[in-house]
Amino acid sequence: MLDYDREAEEYDASRGGEPRAAAAADAVLALIPESAGRLLDVACGTGIVTRRFAAGRPGLKVTGADLAHGMARHAAARMPGAVVLADSRRLPFRDGSFDAVTSVWLLHLVDSAEDVRAVLAECARVLRPGGVYVTTVDKAAAHDVGSDIDAVLAPRPRRPARDAAETVAAHAAAYGLVPSGQARFPGVGQGRSPRRTAADLRRGWFTALTPGAPIGERLVAGLEALPDQDRPRPDPVFTLRAFRKP
Repeated sequence: MLDYDREAEEYDASRGGEPRAAAAADAVLALIPESAGRLLDVACGTGIVTRRFAAGRPGLKVTGADLAHGMARHAAARMPGAVVLADSRRLPFRDGSFDAVTSVWLLHLVDSAEDVRAVLAECARVLRPGGVYVTTVDKAAAHDVGSDIDAVLAPRPRRPARDAAETVAAHAAAYGLVPSGQARFPGVGQGRSPRRTAADLRRGWFTALTPGAPIGERLVAGLEALPDQDRPRPDPVFTLRAFRKP
């Protein structure tokens, strides 16, 4: 997994910046009832999306939580006094503290099925009855847009999809959450180009590939042989699922 303390400085610029954040925040807020008063954004990262939750709903009190010091520092600069350093598997909040809980681009990073269950359990625990939990699902699959880059990358090893929609729904149901909606939004500015994808392979962005491994170098060679090295292919389209606590 990437070192998100080190990634914090370049994270926003490398992942679509404000346009992507705006698309994500708008889609998430559309799934959260207007009556919600308190929202917790779990794994808030640099706060680039979290800040937009607060700006998009002036009456909504938003709290961000992240485990990485570097990410939390950036988020706190955007939202002074509203960000805590916390492990999503052990949230430092009382039961039923929030009307809404979000986790955008988190579950695909979790290492084990046990930890995914722990995250879902905590999100359900701090959610009040009638509250809504919103999360992204199928993150890795969203990046397979049917391009020539995807054809080159097809033989690569892959981690189990901890955020597969059906898996997340099953865990949510185990903690008493029921489906309440879904949405999709574009990963603006995240369309892959061959040159950037080769660089990402070499720096360890593909978590099941060790930088410098023979299969990785073969994939890099295939990417370097593609035309239009700097032309981004289509942006991914991400999926959100919402669940309500009865």
